[in-house]
Amino acid sequence: MGGEKKEEKIFTVSQITGLIKTMLEGSFKSIYLEGEISNFRPNSSGHLYFKLKDSSSQIKAVMFRFKAGTLDFIPKDGMFVKVQGAISVYEPNGEYQIIINSMKKAGMGDIMEMIEERKRRLSQEGLFDARRKRPLPLYPHTVGVVTSATGAALKDIIRVSHERNPKVNIIVLPAQVQGAEAAGTIVRMIDAANIWNLCDILIVGRGGGSLEDLLPFSEENVVRAIASSKIPIISAVGHEIDWALSDFAADKRAATPSNAAELAVPELNKLKDNLDSYSELLVSTINHKIQNLKLMLKTFSPENMEMRFRQIEQPLLMHFDDAKEKLGKHISERIDDTKAVIKECVNTLENCNPQTILNRGYSMVTDENGKVIREAKELKEGQTLIIKPQEGIITAKVEKIQEAIQ
Repeated sequence: MGGEKKEEKIFTVSQITGLIKTMLEGSFKSIYLEGEISNFRPNSSGHLYFKLKDSSSQIKAVMFRFKAGTLDFIPKDGMFVKVQGAISVYEPNGEYQIIINSMKKAGMGDIMEMIEERKRRLSQEGLFDARRKRPLPLYPHTVGVVTSATGAALKDIIRVSHERNPKVNIIVLPAQVQGAEAAGTIVRMIDAANIWNLCDILIVGRGGGSLEDLLPFSEENVVRAIASSKIPIISAVGHEIDWALSDFAADKRAATPSNAAELAVPELNKLKDNLDSYSELLVSTINHKIQNLKLMLKTFSPENMEMRFRQIEQPLLMHFDDAKEKLGKHISERIDDTKAVIKECVNTLENCNPQTILNRGYSMVTDENGKVIREAKELKEGQTLIIKPQEGIITAKVEKIQEAIQ
């Protein structure tokens, strides 16, 4: 029987997976690991799913709700942690993972620390100031999308945009969104959109991924290109819990690429509904105005017009008559006052007339030259005098001069 071949042991996939599970779980019941959290995805049930990685390897990790509830911090991508747990094999997928019992922070990962430092520096330059952010155009004609031409993010943006408003044009500016060359291509596409004025609004982003996958959207040249863009930009990087520095520099941050399409593209049906509503309101307002004018016009018959005219005219005529009467009275009073003044002036002038004084029995004495003699000492004996009484002229000679007795 020595010639018989030994029968080969054949395992099923489930059997070999079970053996590996038994060996791994039996050998690593309690181990300690240090690593950087990546691709952090909390579950709605409270379980935490993520990866632990170092410079060259990674391992899946899960922390169930009752253990996660003991944490005194909120885990996030880039955080460097120390965990204790057991290695387990998830048989349906044939993957091994660590089930974590406890976790504490061991410092920040290199990537997160670099991003935080860059964020502080660019923020100090004012690149993230809310004052420089512009409102998005309400009715864009063309939306530009800077993302991977083959990614799910672009498909979501196109789908949502066409559902909301198929009349809005979508122009794709293909760029690498992952890897060392990604930042440069993103910057070139943003610059091209601005140089050639290709669109009214730009969506810059990609689908979800790990912290390293999203890193190009936190590169300094990308942030500066977004901040200096003349075209308003929506940053749509990853899922709602993901973030990149492009979110802070953009004019608007979207939770997802689909949300970016919702922010950029107005719903055509809503626009139509609004136009219909405004049209109905306008027609209703015009009809209401017309009805009011018709009612007003009915009151403008010839009789009513004459009555309205008389109602306006009568007060004016009365006012005119009153004014005329007051003016005439005022003129008469002024004439009487003026006559009285003139009469008083005449009396004054008459009283000052020398002839009036002579008429009262006085005479005026002058010498031969017509000089009025006021005092006796002005005369000499034998001097000729001219005396002018009320009527006629008398010529006399001075015989004797007698000065007044003091």
